[in-house]
Amino acid sequence: MTSVPPEPPAGSDPSASTPPTPPPATQQWSPPPPAPERAPASLVVESAIRSGQAIFHPDGDVTVLGSVGSGAEVMAGGSIHIYGTLRGRAMAGTSGNRQARIFCRHLEAELLAIDGYYRTAEDLDAELRTKPVQAWLADETLFIAQID
Repeated sequence: MTSVPPEPPAGSDPSASTPPTPPPATQQWSPPPPAPERAPASLVVESAIRSGQAIFHPDGDVTVLGSVGSGAEVMAGGSIHIYGTLRGRAMAGTSGNRQARIFCRHLEAELLAIDGYYRTAEDLDAELRTKPVQAWLADETLFIAQID
């Protein structure tokens, strides 16, 4: 005796009862694409930076709402903004950013540097002392000028 499979009901699709076979695996695994570049983040310091303290932020700008004491350091991959007196050292553009700038309300700095070009307290113009200034790099010269 031969058995015959039952006939599907009228109006039904015979291929719907069998699962589809997956296509052969021809794709090879590849790593995911790299994450998109993020804009550098800024760091805001809401207090004074005292002697012996150092702030290092290689990924962007640093803003200090207080003063930077003598013997303190602020280092940033981007620009540095100091809304108090700068008595210590400020080094901007430490990641090779030649467009970085340094801004401060009251200049009494031990050192200003942008991308490795620097001026020490002895090299600063006496007329700029205690004034609001900005420092920037043009070619291979570090310029410092009063902000009016």
